[in-house]
Amino acid sequence: MIVAVDGPSASGKGTLARRLAAALDFAFLDTGLLYRAVGTAVLAAGGDPADPAAALAAARDLDLSALDPTPLRREAAGRAASVVAVIPEVRAALRDLQRRFAVAPPGRKAGAVLDGRDIGTVVCPQAEVKIFLTASAAARARRRHKELLERGEASIYARVLAEMSERDRRDSERAAAPLKPAADAEILDTTDLDAEEAFRAALAIVEDKRPDLTAPT
Repeated sequence: MIVAVDGPSASGKGTLARRLAAALDFAFLDTGLLYRAVGTAVLAAGGDPADPAAALAAARDLDLSALDPTPLRREAAGRAASVVAVIPEVRAALRDLQRRFAVAPPGRKAGAVLDGRDIGTVVCPQAEVKIFLTASAAARARRRHKELLERGEASIYARVLAEMSERDRRDSERAAAPLKPAADAEILDTTDLDAEEAFRAALAIVEDKRPDLTAPT
């Protein structure tokens, strides 16, 4: 079983997808980290994330087992990810990796949960469950601002909001796999939901597709 969780930055999809995977005992893949890893690798080599050749080389060399999420959560990694994500060749290379993960989950799991921006539309259009998380830009900017401060990083709310709005525009207008819900996706607005409420709502969507699944206590 494949569960696709898509949505814009700071919509809560990563936290929710990870919890769903744990509750269902499915494999989990944060596909956003792949793009962050590619962008970060290009920067570390002294290159420009907008350079298709450099970005594609980094994507082809990507090793899932070697990913370290901590540095990839930084804002610089997020900005670089948004730049490499518009390169069709990079998307194609990472799409193949994601599909292999989805159809053959590691650990012989019975299913996989993937979160990203085009899982339900491009990567796994055959997914049995498609959830598209959304929230207002202001709510998402507040969450990201709070997250940055809690990590000890400098943050100004107005700047976070502006950068998030620009990233939304870039992700939505890109020619390759633009950010949008699949036609058969369940839309879940998390603007006024906390993490627990969002998780319960998403789990109910999965259970509706798989009545045999038992909700965790």
